[in-house]
Amino acid sequence: MTADQFRRYCLGKKGATEDFPFGMPVTVYKVQGKMFALADADFRRVNLKSDPVTAIALRERYPSVIPGYHMSKRHWNSVIMDGSVDDALVYEWVDHSYDLVVAGLTRAQREALQGS
Repeated sequence: MTADQFRRYCLGKKGATEDFPFGMPVTVYKVQGKMFALADADFRRVNLKSDPVTAIALRERYPSVIPGYHMSKRHWNSVIMDGSVDDALVYEWVDHSYDLVVAGLTRAQREALQGS
C-alpha cells in the first residue's frame, strides 16, 4: 500500500477530512473533527483506533502492530507499514477505526454526517 492509496481510502469515508495539526509532515484523518487515522511523514507508520480487546489481539498476532505511538495505548495501535500486513487488513482496520469514532459522536453529529 502506498501513502496515496491510504490517503484516498481514508478520504473516501463519509465526511472524512484531512488535517495537519502537528505540522505538514503528519497527516491526520478526521470525521466530524474527531481523529480516526494518522500517518507519519514518510508513511512508515499509521495509527488507528481500536477497541481495547481487538487492539491487544492484533498486537499479539501481528509483529508490525504495536501500541499506538504517542497515543492512548489502550485505544490506539500503530501499524508499521513494512508490507508484512496485507493491504486488505489495513483497510479493514481503517474501517474499524472510522466506525468506532462515528459511534462515539453525538446524535447531532451523526445526523449531520448522514446529511452530508
